[in-house]
Amino acid sequence: MGILNLTPDSFSDGGLYFEADAAARRARQLADEGADILDVGACSTAPGKAPASLDEECDRLRRLLPSVMEAAGNTPVSIDTFRPEAAELALSLGAQIVNDESGAFSPEMAALVKRYDADWVVMHVGGADSSHAVAYPEGVTAAVRAFFAEMQNAAVAAGVPAERLCYDPGIGFGKTREDDLRLLASCGAFADFSPLLIGVSRKRVVGVATGESDPENRLYGTVAAQAVAVYGGAAIIRAHDVRAALDAVRMAQAIRKVNEGWTKS
Repeated sequence: MGILNLTPDSFSDGGLYFEADAAARRARQLADEGADILDVGACSTAPGKAPASLDEECDRLRRLLPSVMEAAGNTPVSIDTFRPEAAELALSLGAQIVNDESGAFSPEMAALVKRYDADWVVMHVGGADSSHAVAYPEGVTAAVRAFFAEMQNAAVAAGVPAERLCYDPGIGFGKTREDDLRLLASCGAFADFSPLLIGVSRKRVVGVATGESDPENRLYGTVAAQAVAVYGGAAIIRAHDVRAALDAVRMAQAIRKVNEGWTKS
């Protein structure tokens, strides 16, 4: 899943793709590098920053998403948002997936997903924004599992087929860096919630672990984290650097395949 931020203030690539031509070029580049999905966001959730207003988010989508959709060709596009109104606009323009950052069940979002026959990524945010960690008395892995089960039950009850759901533990959202590491190390604990999506690209947990303060310089740590996640069972990797992530995915899958063969033999 290649990241395309149509924002002036995202933590890593804010402002780079804020014009239609630049956004279209980036969409083509991500697809050419091997992205299976383009994840488009028009409202930053960077730590410590107030989100854009709904009007701003929708204005950006109206201005830029048509160019992205055209450039994407046959590559599916997801809308990265926590607002049903923005999701509906993107779906009406051709997006096929809602990457829902809200961290809560929304009847409005469920109705949209059902109406447009879209896929729905549900993300755990711990009841807090990305700037504030909360405590998990039973452990962060158990909390995320409980959230996934709750979302799955609510979505199915609302008429959304279970196979339309994808699960994101929300690395960096309402969690400490230790929580983030625990989740990366325990992807296998979510085997019954599939597909599992991991978004760790250039995030704070990589910076803390590697000592690299500049998100632009966190590629190597990101690739290492992505490989660990895929080896543990993650099915989708959300990445800024698609070509590098694809190599990490292939390597992790190859090692896992051989290891599983040894286990069976």
